[in-house]
Amino acid sequence: MSRPKPVYIEDLKHHVGQEVEIRGWLYNKRSSGKIHFLIVRDGSGFVQGVVLKNQVPEEVFDLYDELTLESSVILRGVVREEPRAPGGYELQVTDVQLVHQAKDYPITKKEHGIGFLLPRRHLWLRSRKQWALMRIRSELEKAIADFFEDRKFVRIDAPILTPAAVEGTTTLFETDYFGEKAYLSQSGQLYMEAAAMAHGKVYCFGPTFRAEKSKTRRHLMEFWMVEPEVAYATLEDIMDLAEDFVVYLVERILERRREELKILERDTSKLEKVKKPFPRIYYSEAVNIIQAAGLPFKPGEDFGGDEETVISESFEKPVMVHHYPARIKAFYMKRDPKEPDLSLSVDMLAPEGYGEIIGGGQREDDYETLVQRIREYNLPLESYEWYLDLRRYGSVPHAGFGLGLERTIAWIAGVRHVREAIPFPRLLEKIYP
Repeated sequence: MSRPKPVYIEDLKHHVGQEVEIRGWLYNKRSSGKIHFLIVRDGSGFVQGVVLKNQVPEEVFDLYDELTLESSVILRGVVREEPRAPGGYELQVTDVQLVHQAKDYPITKKEHGIGFLLPRRHLWLRSRKQWALMRIRSELEKAIADFFEDRKFVRIDAPILTPAAVEGTTTLFETDYFGEKAYLSQSGQLYMEAAAMAHGKVYCFGPTFRAEKSKTRRHLMEFWMVEPEVAYATLEDIMDLAEDFVVYLVERILERRREELKILERDTSKLEKVKKPFPRIYYSEAVNIIQAAGLPFKPGEDFGGDEETVISESFEKPVMVHHYPARIKAFYMKRDPKEPDLSLSVDMLAPEGYGEIIGGGQREDDYETLVQRIREYNLPLESYEWYLDLRRYGSVPHAGFGLGLERTIAWIAGVRHVREAIPFPRLLEKIYP
């Protein structure tokens, strides 16, 4: 007798009334004596298999006792609709095959602390909430590419090893490059500026590295960032692009990953409010909000986590804070010609206290001014000769931003710490597994 066709759980809706084969792992089980219930996952979803004592061979029914959590199994059975079951479908089981018995699986159904879970991240990824988070991450990665491709941006891959700093020399991971110093990339921005002069509209998307000695819930040593750069764009243009981008990402997750948001118990009514236009406020207005909240803060300094939380909690949507003091921004940030102490910069702060998800602005396009800035910041001029070439040969106004993927996932999914928004987090003094 031929065996039923293997299918994925996410495709069960196309096989109602048919006998199918599910290849996966046992996620949970329970029994009421003459009926066994097996919850199986296969990577695409979760399904309940119902094993009736009088409808399967005795050895199949008795196999229940050998089925331990995370044992790999093959279920065969008939698909039927069941609104109460996970996913809306269940399997009337005809056969169970134990592929491999997992003994003493360490992550049980009880609550575990983060100190226990992080060293077992390779197993923790199998849990239902972590599964949902990684599918949201995957969807966001596809959405990012779709957004920029639809707008005819060209994807340009930036190098990971670089000879110079982008965001300041104190957060660089240094390595030896055949006797010369090299660094893990903090950002692909400078390279995107070069690419924008060749293609007009470009973006890069990949891992970036910051050696920040920080243990906050918003920081990782290695994180993913998408960075568009546009020739002839101003601060206003790039704020419009950032607004369109974030609205698109939120709508995409609401459209395609509602089931995952439900697993995470995310209040989607808050995401439904993420529509244009976003509030836009000057840095000075943001300072007023902080001071009105009674936080000790010195105007002219950059915002920390507490300040960002207070600002963002004043709005239901992401808020764009622009015109930061020039002295707290990077050397490449253009200054406002009307107010030279202020930079043409912008940060987007996510609501609900999730902090900065986007940082960007207009770049300095004048050669002499940029040379002066490099010297002011005590950076080695020779390392930036190629970057200065962009101002020597056909310089134009241009602007861009970087969006941190993990912070964006944490906000959209409603998880507190960015360590759950990346498959294998790199945290301060934690690099295993």
